[in-house]
Amino acid sequence: MTTDEPQRPDLARELIARAAESSAYRAKRVRDQLDAVQLGRARHIDHANTNVLRRILGEHDWPGHRLVGPTAARAAWSIALHSDDDPAFQRAATTLLGRAVQAGDALVQHWARLHDRALITSRRHQEYGTQYQLCADGIELCPLRAPESVDARRATVGLPPIAVALKAVRRRYTPDGSADESPTVVLTGAA
Repeated sequence: MTTDEPQRPDLARELIARAAESSAYRAKRVRDQLDAVQLGRARHIDHANTNVLRRILGEHDWPGHRLVGPTAARAAWSIALHSDDDPAFQRAATTLLGRAVQAGDALVQHWARLHDRALITSRRHQEYGTQYQLCADGIELCPLRAPESVDARRATVGLPPIAVALKAVRRRYTPDGSADESPTVVLTGAA
């Protein structure tokens, strides 16, 4: 086994498959293309994914690059990011991901986005400006602590200035400049 191969390819495959299925539902949800049954299925998938990741965290700590490889580590992050129905789990996952970042086994940008998401789901203001809301009027930044210093905080974790990130997210989710979505959907910043 080379150092580039994950220690647990079985976990890697499971994480990647679960995150891909959840992502497909989320893409349709953002475009308001899911009926009530499909919405329920998407919620069930996210709940099941949370439970699987909870088990993995309990057995292995954060599934970082060494354990599952970069693609599956990203999948684990995505699963944690979308565990909105369990804010306590999201906070615990943020702590474990932070430890993996300190050990050089995960990306600090993933930690920053998960940290912000955990704050938002706990009804607090985010730190790095990575979480957005898709509203009837377009895409808005979720509540932000100390907006005047957000770019300095973003720079510490390798994120671009907030204006650049917000422009990229708006372009990604409203390519024609319109946002007719009536429900509010929390989005994670792509930039």
